[in-house]
Amino acid sequence: MKFSIGGSLKLAFRPWVEGLENIPAEGPAILASNHLSFSDSFFLPAVLDRKVTFIAKAEYFTSPGVKGKLTAAFFKGVGQLPVDRSGARGAGEAAIKSGIDVIERGELFGIYPEGTRSPDGRLYRGKPGGLARVALATGAPVIPVAMINTEKIQPPGKVIPKLMRPGIRIGKPLDFSRYHGMDGDRFILRSVTDEVMYEIMKLSGQEYVDIYATAAKRQIADAEKAAKDAEKAEKAAKAEKADKGE
Repeated sequence: MKFSIGGSLKLAFRPWVEGLENIPAEGPAILASNHLSFSDSFFLPAVLDRKVTFIAKAEYFTSPGVKGKLTAAFFKGVGQLPVDRSGARGAGEAAIKSGIDVIERGELFGIYPEGTRSPDGRLYRGKPGGLARVALATGAPVIPVAMINTEKIQPPGKVIPKLMRPGIRIGKPLDFSRYHGMDGDRFILRSVTDEVMYEIMKLSGQEYVDIYATAAKRQIADAEKAAKDAEKAEKAAKAEKADKGE
């Protein structure tokens, strides 16, 4: 199913790729990518000959009805791995364990260090838990990846994608074997994560923002709420003046 989906995506969107030679023909590796769109997890596997396993919400695999079954089949077909996110810490540990299992099988593990999609196309601070811990626990090389223009193809909230060419830049593998077994040191985890994010920034050309994307999303939501509240208050004030004949 992966090849049929991948072939269809390549035929319809014609993604361009740079750095395919940096993907090993065999053996484990971690693909660390920026995250602009829901479609990122489909375009990257589509251009590779090898299977890439990403983490996905368990809800994608357990939704009821015909639509739920079709969604589950689709995600399984493109190599998505379900993880229960009902508890923040438990979800993180489950994702790390899943990543280590994939690496120990000698496969490619895909991860988004930002932890969530960028709300505005900029690159946000990487979370040090998942990526760095899997890398240091396994010794697998980390390959930085930059998705280009996928947010324009399928912006958040849009179901039907726009037909245009996305780009994918794949960087040279990063070796963190010097820190092998030091996955309990938070300063090392931070250093590894920041090094990977710097390489992603160079590949993508994105503006870097030194806060977490989740915090940025909260700020945007708060600003939008404040703007709506102010608009409502202004309308109420005008209505009150009108009632008074002012």
